[in-house]
Amino acid sequence: MAKPESFAVMPCVAFKFTIFVLVPIFAVLSFSQPVYARDSSQETTEDYCLSCHADPDLDLNFPDGETLFLYISPEALSHSVHSSLGIECIACHTDIRSYPHPPVEFNNPRELAQSYFQACQKCHSDLFAEAMDSIHAAAVEQGSDSAPICTDCHTAHAVQAPDEPRSQISLTCGECHTEVFDVYRDSVHGAALLEAENPDVPVCTDCHGVHAIQDPTAVAFRVETPELCAGCHADPELMSQYGLNSDVYSTYQLSWHGVDVTVYQARWPNLWHSSAVCTDCHGVHNILSSSDPQSSVHPDNLLGTCQQCHPGAGPQFVGAWTGHTQIDLQRNPYVFYTDIFYRYFAYLVLMVSAIYVLLQILRATVVRVRRSLG
Repeated sequence: MAKPESFAVMPCVAFKFTIFVLVPIFAVLSFSQPVYARDSSQETTEDYCLSCHADPDLDLNFPDGETLFLYISPEALSHSVHSSLGIECIACHTDIRSYPHPPVEFNNPRELAQSYFQACQKCHSDLFAEAMDSIHAAAVEQGSDSAPICTDCHTAHAVQAPDEPRSQISLTCGECHTEVFDVYRDSVHGAALLEAENPDVPVCTDCHGVHAIQDPTAVAFRVETPELCAGCHADPELMSQYGLNSDVYSTYQLSWHGVDVTVYQARWPNLWHSSAVCTDCHGVHNILSSSDPQSSVHPDNLLGTCQQCHPGAGPQFVGAWTGHTQIDLQRNPYVFYTDIFYRYFAYLVLMVSAIYVLLQILRATVVRVRRSLG
């Protein structure tokens, strides 16, 4: 008995349906899955990548003869801030989606690193924009291979909070700025940070900025130095914890140095001038306590410090210096009474002058009235 015609065409329809509908759907679904994962339900991207990169002997040779070791510590990677947030390898290595990897088209490891740090801006766009406006980025743009990029400071895979512990900030900067760091290490700030982890002392980024680091030798940076130091040294609560005077900034502003710097900052911020700022007397990275015999502002060394700008200054020059303190009867009795005398004498002169002017106006008025009546 012959089959009905509808049954005869069903295999053909089913075949076409499979070829033109089901096969494309399964293809799309299969290719939409990560091609780097053998079983995404059982294995993360990290696990898949570490199946090779956990090998300590894995390396890559570059055309210039340099070798890049490709070993990634599984422990360090698992404790990174990225891994804990679920950010996996493919987030940065967007060009690597399968094995074998595409051929490396860079001459050396540095070129490879400089190509990858651009990936940071996908998540950290604001910070990346600041970094691109820094003196470091300018050096990279000019072709410097030693100027730092994101991964030089934060590392590439074992990324941690940059300020835990706080001393890690200066230690990181010291990897490139070794000479400066050695000087800072022995300063009053560096010693308190590195030996006692004191959270109140400044680290490199407190003075130079974090990402938007500018040229510290620029005139604009110099004239802003007093305000920079005042961020800590004009804080009464903070200074009281260490027995330090918090009047340093206010008294500096009233001095000739401070007045001159303030005027230049307001009118000619990019014009060099020689009026002293904090670092001219106290040092830059080598700041020591004023009681330290090696300090540039120790009483035995103060004259030499002043003579750097005032070569003709003699011993009496230093004796006239009252320091960054308010004039006090106990410390500066002669200056204190002189200040009192001139302060009230000025008021007296002004009062007498005002009375004299008023009497002259009154006299002129009386004379004018008499003339009009006469």
